[in-house]
Amino acid sequence: DDYDIIHSIGIRSFQSLIGAIISKIKKIPLVISDEGGLTTHPDLKNSGLIRQIFYKLQSPMIRFVIGQSKKIIVANEYEKKIFSGLTDENKIEVVENGINLEKMKSDVKFKTKYAINHEYFLFLGRFHKVKGVDILLKAMQLIKNQHLISDVKLVIMGVDFGFEDEMMKMINEMDLDNVVKVIKNPPREDVIAAYKESEFLVLPSRWELSPLTPLEGFAFKKPTISTKAHGIPYTL
Repeated sequence: DDYDIIHSIGIRSFQSLIGAIISKIKKIPLVISDEGGLTTHPDLKNSGLIRQIFYKLQSPMIRFVIGQSKKIIVANEYEKKIFSGLTDENKIEVVENGINLEKMKSDVKFKTKYAINHEYFLFLGRFHKVKGVDILLKAMQLIKNQHLISDVKLVIMGVDFGFEDEMMKMINEMDLDNVVKVIKNPPREDVIAAYKESEFLVLPSRWELSPLTPLEGFAFKKPTISTKAHGIPYTL
């Protein structure tokens, strides 16, 4: 079949290499977007030796895919800087993330459903060390006895990406059970309701490319307290 364009997401993937090869053979324009911090993601530095060798071996493939591309779509100026060191800047187009406000609706009464009888601020994301959940819990330990937040709790919502056991252990050892509520694997309608009823969001990440949670919080006019890691300042 003949196609007008090939769009490949995730430059390190085998599929992107196949797309670039087909693009070259059939002379079909290739558009690529990475969405993964091509050279800045923590896994590139913190992974084991075998995986780091594998990443190095990918370099010729990545150069080929980027070289074959007609356009490169990036989420913000931070990602643009990553690609500017690898290709002609004229190839790069910034297309910022957005959200569909029509889908940010829920009839769930969040506090009622989860028996929350106090104000709360919200962490929403994967239970992974890169998301900075440990940083957040250490901060909670420092302020848990402050009278200004005596009636405010932290709600943590998300799915496990290898840090859940450590997170729950920290909550127990820091005696945070009364100030932190963890909701695992929440349905989407509960997530939307949690945004709506929260006071504000927290984003303690060690790395982000272009986070969506602050944008979804903005849909309900909720501010976000965040780190300044990597691509976050280009969203907040």
